[in-house]
Order: sequence, then structure tokens, then C-alpha cells
Amino acid sequence: MIRVMLVDDQVLMRRGLRTLLDIEDGIEVVAEAANGEEALNAMDSRPDVALVDARMPVMDGVALIGALKADHPGVACIVLTTFEEDEYIFGALKAGALGYLLKDTSPDDLVAAIHKVAAGQMILDSPVAARLVAEVVQPEVTFAGHELLSSRESDVVELVGTGASNREIAARLYITEGTVKNHVSSALRKLGLRDRTQLALVVRERWRG
Repeated sequence: MIRVMLVDDQVLMRRGLRTLLDIEDGIEVVAEAANGEEALNAMDSRPDVALVDARMPVMDGVALIGALKADHPGVACIVLTTFEEDEYIFGALKAGALGYLLKDTSPDDLVAAIHKVAAGQMILDSPVAARLVAEVVQPEVTFAGHELLSSRESDVVELVGTGASNREIAARLYITEGTVKNHVSSALRKLGLRDRTQLALVVRERWRG
């Protein structure tokens, strides 16, 4: 029997997950918590797997996973969230999460993920896995001032230099067009550039050099 703890600040989400998992053979929901601090206080329930939301008040999912890794290493953690920002994905995986799923995952896939991480396997939603691959294969931006940019801003700037549109960049990096626009604006501000054209020229000059 796999003992599961549900950690999510939304009561309806916890109830829905409990309803889903309670009918599954081999899985038992042993505790619920609204944040990381409550989860740590409920560890006497001895969960095997913790389903953890990324963004929560008091103590978020990344901090909770780090604490569990340090003090309760036998608990396998799956992030189950609506958020797919790099800070959560890479933060959770570095903290020790074995899974990262988005909340639109199917019930069958969620149940399968619980069984897999309980057995020590890693499970990642397709967009998250693609994000990790993109992070590994994306060439490093090395033009003057690149050190001012975040990793994701560098990814966006590199693609701006290829002439890609915001929609194309969003599809390539598995982020929204709004997020692309925000990263471009931030990069322009940090690099002291006027517009997207100047930004593209800076990157292309680096390629020619």
C-alpha cells in the first residue's frame, strides 16, 4: 500500500485528489496539508509519496521538498501544480523532487506517476521534460552584458536573434507569448537597448564575431 500525503492550499483540490485516489487499489491518502509547514507537522502519518503544489503560503513546495529531502529522505515527492516557471521546475528538481506534473494531467497518468516515484523512478510531464532538454541543448549567449540576464531571458534573446516571433519562441520554450514579451522587455531594460531590432542585432553581431 502506497501512503500518500496531499499538500495544496486549495481545499477543493485536496478533496478532489482524495476522491480520485481513495478508489485506487494500492493507494491510501494518509494526510492533507495546506502548506509546507503543515505537511512537516503531519509527518507522523508516515507517507511514502507527497503530492505537493509549487506555490503555497507560509512554506512553498520547493522549500518543503528540500526539508523532506533533508529530514525524511524516504518520502518521494511529486510536484502537482499549474505553474511551469523555471524557478519552480528547476528549484523542485534540485531540491529532490522525483516528479513534476501539471494539474491538467490525466487521472490515470497521476496514479501511474505515484506508483513510479514510489518505486524510485522519475516522472516528468511532457512540457517539463521538453523544458529540461531545451535548457541543456540551448547554446549559451555570450554577447556583452549577457551576465545580466537570467537563464530564461538568455534563451529568449538567443531566439530573438534568429528572427523568431514571440509565438514561435513561446512554442519552442513551452511558455506563453506574454511571458516571452516580459522576458524581452526585461532584457532590453537590462542591456540598455531601445527595441527588439537592436536586441537581434546584438545577438547576430556575436554570431559573426
